[in-house]
Amino acid sequence: MTCSSAAVSLTLRTVTISYSELKDKNADLSMKIEQGFGPNGLGILSVTDVPGFSSLHQNLLHLAPRLANLPEDVKKDLEDHHSRYVEGLLLCNPLLDVPTTETHLIQMYPSYCGSNIWPHSALPELEVAFKALGKLIVDVRLMLAYYCDQYVCKGMKMKGNEGLEQILLRSQCHKGHLLYYFPAQQRSPPTREKLFCYCGQRRRNSMTKWRMNKSREGEERGQLSTQQRVCNWRYLRVI
Repeated sequence: MTCSSAAVSLTLRTVTISYSELKDKNADLSMKIEQGFGPNGLGILSVTDVPGFSSLHQNLLHLAPRLANLPEDVKKDLEDHHSRYVEGLLLCNPLLDVPTTETHLIQMYPSYCGSNIWPHSALPELEVAFKALGKLIVDVRLMLAYYCDQYVCKGMKMKGNEGLEQILLRSQCHKGHLLYYFPAQQRSPPTREKLFCYCGQRRRNSMTKWRMNKSREGEERGQLSTQQRVCNWRYLRVI
């Protein structure tokens, strides 16, 4: 086998499911779930034609540079040193401003259980845009979780409250990340300690990870991509 033919044989395409398919609870999406999340898949699945996604996507992303360019004293007030924040990253819960009041949970899991901090005076529209897009993404992933459960049920017995959909519904720790990449000339080389912090912050302890497609085509189609491993979901935890 030549190198070119080998490369062709290993080429895989991202599996796509339309929003209308997800809405149809009678549809059988098992084949697409297995193709996307199964042992021979990429672990990625795209959901297209999501109503309202394009406008909500643009509304939020256009606020990212405005947030980054706020006065330094205003941005200082947004920092939460206990949550191991990273410069250029806004980490907030799109559904609950206060996920829990349990002190021991907040101390153990500050990034997940800490309260949201918003720039209410300097950029009040950020909270509205962040929560609107975040809620849409959560709603779509719940729809997809339903079909993941249907697929798993074909191979194993599962109680009603053990499914991915129910676990996500019970979770109070949904997290959204708004990243802003500063121009290279504005960045100083990170120290060893900062590099270690970045690596720790980028770990994902989640059941589903959603990515917003930044391309023009993706925006027009209302496209979301999700990464997930169906075979391992039972062993992951949402706090």
